[in-house]
Amino acid sequence: MRIAVIGGGPGGLYFAYLWKRRHPDAVVELFEQNPAGATWGFGVVFSDQALEFLRADDPDTVDAIAPNMESWKNITLNLRGESVEIDGVGFSSIGRLALLSLLQERVRAVGVTMQFDKPIQSVDALQGLQQGYDLIVAADGLNSLVRRSFEGDFGTSLSYSSNKFVWYGTAKRFETLSQTFVKTERGAFNAHHYRYSPTMSTFLVECDRATWHAYGFANKDAAHAKAVCEEVFAETLGGQPLISNKSLWRNFPWIWNEHWSFKNMVLIGDALHSAHFSIGSGTRLAIEDAIALTKALESEAHVSTALHRYEAERKPIVKKLVTAARTSADWYEKFPEHMKLDPMDFAFSYITRSGRIDDARLRAMSPNFMAGYEASRSKS
Repeated sequence: MRIAVIGGGPGGLYFAYLWKRRHPDAVVELFEQNPAGATWGFGVVFSDQALEFLRADDPDTVDAIAPNMESWKNITLNLRGESVEIDGVGFSSIGRLALLSLLQERVRAVGVTMQFDKPIQSVDALQGLQQGYDLIVAADGLNSLVRRSFEGDFGTSLSYSSNKFVWYGTAKRFETLSQTFVKTERGAFNAHHYRYSPTMSTFLVECDRATWHAYGFANKDAAHAKAVCEEVFAETLGGQPLISNKSLWRNFPWIWNEHWSFKNMVLIGDALHSAHFSIGSGTRLAIEDAIALTKALESEAHVSTALHRYEAERKPIVKKLVTAARTSADWYEKFPEHMKLDPMDFAFSYITRSGRIDDARLRAMSPNFMAGYEASRSKS
């Protein structure tokens, strides 16, 4: 089989690696529009469950990645000078560039042909290369060329959350995945921050639309926005500056496709669906898509049948996660209102926001937090 993979993010790299490792005689070519060492953003997060899912299918890759990860077992929420810890919520993080470099090494080791600095201008041009491909895997992200070229055929829908966010890094070390909520005279801000290496952390700043307009960000440049965020979160940053990398205010895009394939083209990862950063599942979903697509292709004699199987088996799982992500995002669109709650009530509202965790599960998962929460409720 001759396969073209468009996009050198985690999903594209992992599919190329997985298929070539299992099928050494296959021709697998990967095209990435950026240089090998380029990436935007800073760290990516995996839950403990996500890593265990990957370990079940590919322990060698987890063993290669794990030594480069930072891990913790709780979440810290900071509100009005008070901190609340929610125990039992395990996460690990790694720098996005470090993850890409590790996956590139594995892809290279199994013999995949990778072409960086190679933007694909059209699907027709790609089909003309090497006498065409049996399968084109579109792992080319939110702005996918393949998806945009056939939006009607994929049944694409696109909408945006109203909140604004901007993604920075910082040399300030944070011991856990943390959220800091700050109210100013002109509005409210939230920072999602966590370390992804011993010396670096992600620092994602979010605000509602009213706050964004009150600060006049629409008419200010990126340097001004960075300075404001450094001022708002000066105490949290402990004097460390924010680090920019294509750090611009954006609205989160919600992408969904009713049809996951068209002809010999199939979508995976952000090209197919998006999941809000508040549940940290984007990279996980892309890698799981790659695993599901590989299994479907191995289970069927014909590519077209395999692509239908991939969609039929994977879509219900993804829908469930995307629904949880939308519910989580809805909570964040009202976070200035939630900030009026008592810190313990606020923390309970936060941890149950996606609808996936009820009281019983929370007692089993986070006994220390629930003991404190129930004690606070008994006093009120």
